[in-house]
Amino acid sequence: MLNTLIELQRLKRLDRTGWTLRGLPNGTESVASHSFGVSVTAMLLADEIASRGLQIEVERVLRMALLHDWAETRVGDMPRTATHYFGAEARKIAEGQAFADIVAGVGPAEADYQKLYDDYEQRQSIEARIVKAADVIDLLVQAYALERAGAKGLDEFWEVAIAADFQLPPIAQTVVREVLDSLMAERRDIN
Repeated sequence: MLNTLIELQRLKRLDRTGWTLRGLPNGTESVASHSFGVSVTAMLLADEIASRGLQIEVERVLRMALLHDWAETRVGDMPRTATHYFGAEARKIAEGQAFADIVAGVGPAEADYQKLYDDYEQRQSIEARIVKAADVIDLLVQAYALERAGAKGLDEFWEVAIAADFQLPPIAQTVVREVLDSLMAERRDIN
């Protein structure tokens, strides 16, 4: 367990590459900062969705959100453009192997962590799809914060918000859409 904890410390210093590629300074956002944002967003989404009557496993959502980017300690934060050069399948395989190596030896929970990671990657459950929605929302909240501070050239990040379809049941999709619409309205107010 200790080796995994030590290795995951790297996420605190690992920059999110997308911001750097757009000319923002190193340290704009770390992978760990993003994971925190995804976890908080996922928790708030899950609680709101549950309050509207859809049964979901909130603990599963939180666990998945916390570990969804652990593989990046070994493969780095590959931007979406990297898929063009490496291929989506090669990237997925590399990240899957890295995750398996990271959790190897953590004890009895190893298999549970692997199942959560696999579910997230395959979007099999509603919980995985909520975490993916939270991942996108956190990205956009960060983009919004950067734009409010004067950053330019981040329009491409917002394209996903327009027709976002996370294949969620109607109640969950409504909650996600409300958040995205509110965020886009806030962005219009600063432009």
